[in-house]
Amino acid sequence: MATTLRTNVRGRLRWYMISYVFAGLVINYLDRASLGVALPFMGETFKLSKTEEGMILAAFFWSYDFFQLAAGWFVDRFGPRKTFTFASVWWSLFTSLTALAGSFTALFGVRLLLGVGESPAATTSAKVTGRWFPRHERALATGIWDSGSRVGGVIALPVVTALIGWLGWRATFAIIGVIGLAWAVGWWRTYRDPQDHPKITEEELNYLREGGARFEGDDEGAAKLRWRDLFRYRTIWAMMLGFFCLNMVVYFFLTFFPTYLVEERGFDLLKLGLFGALPGLVAIGGEWLGGWLSDRRITRGDSLTRVRKMFISGGFLVSTVIGIAVWVPEAWMALALLSIAYAGSTFAASNIWALPADVAPADRHVASIGGIQNFASNFAGIISPIMVGFLVDQTSSFAIPLTVISCVALLGAFTYAVILKRVEPLGVPEEA
Repeated sequence: MATTLRTNVRGRLRWYMISYVFAGLVINYLDRASLGVALPFMGETFKLSKTEEGMILAAFFWSYDFFQLAAGWFVDRFGPRKTFTFASVWWSLFTSLTALAGSFTALFGVRLLLGVGESPAATTSAKVTGRWFPRHERALATGIWDSGSRVGGVIALPVVTALIGWLGWRATFAIIGVIGLAWAVGWWRTYRDPQDHPKITEEELNYLREGGARFEGDDEGAAKLRWRDLFRYRTIWAMMLGFFCLNMVVYFFLTFFPTYLVEERGFDLLKLGLFGALPGLVAIGGEWLGGWLSDRRITRGDSLTRVRKMFISGGFLVSTVIGIAVWVPEAWMALALLSIAYAGSTFAASNIWALPADVAPADRHVASIGGIQNFASNFAGIISPIMVGFLVDQTSSFAIPLTVISCVALLGAFTYAVILKRVEPLGVPEEA
């Protein structure tokens, strides 16, 4: 049966909420990506090999990944308002403290603690989307907030390079941290769940309920399913493996991409700031397009399972061109191929992050499932920078590591096309 998408709903508060989440993810990823941009220009303070740089970049992901499982439970337990406020204050504090680092050990420690603070961001965003959006608008809403990560990565290049050139790298980290604290105050004052928000219209609230938005206490029977029992489902394991493959592609752009442009393609500070943002800009468009097109297909009656599998696997196949970029002779060719690869990954991501709300047995499992898949995915954040740094040290080239990443993208396409079966709320065993 086709879903009827009402375009004349009185009230658009849900889009305001997701735009605020988008802004939070922009700041979140600006903080995360800033070190990757700044590292090539911190050589006077830190004399690091490429392997050591990889360890510094990976330190964030060790703590970020380790705390994902707890973060998902934390969000489901305390809700988006408290969780996002606490997390943004934490990560902003340790972004600012990066300015005080003076050694490998200090920089490593600050990045570890930054990862702890950023761990609830994505799962909180998925929780907000599940509660504030009906099923047939969920992928576009997901694409909007998740594209905040691309925007953060894009603006990190011109913003961080400009600030470094003007004030130096220490002042740059202090300024970025203050921006995050300002956002935290605004989130605390603005966010409420739909049924508790004083400005939501009755029509918009009913629209959310009728469209399958995940409200607190939406299924008391399924809500009794224990957190650890989620690992009994094939769907969960497929989501974990598939998202790991996606992040092997994505985290190249968040870590060694600026270094690749500087050292492999001869970019100076000006060129890095001007042209290095292009793949991220194309990726933003790819994510919004993936969310919009998939929502249209669902609205017209296509099955949720077919749409999610087709859009995710298709995006993965496009992203495999990352392995070709290192072989082309001209820098503009490499940028074009890297832009296509990044856009393919984000095209898939708009549907991947919609999956937790699609398959959760009850609202209280949405963030937990998001945390579980994000936990698995961020092993890529641990492995990718160390793997790339080590192979570049050994071969003096990015050719082999990017070829490896391309092969992992193929595995991701297979995972969502074949291993993932149906996209629907997980059935609850009778004993639960």
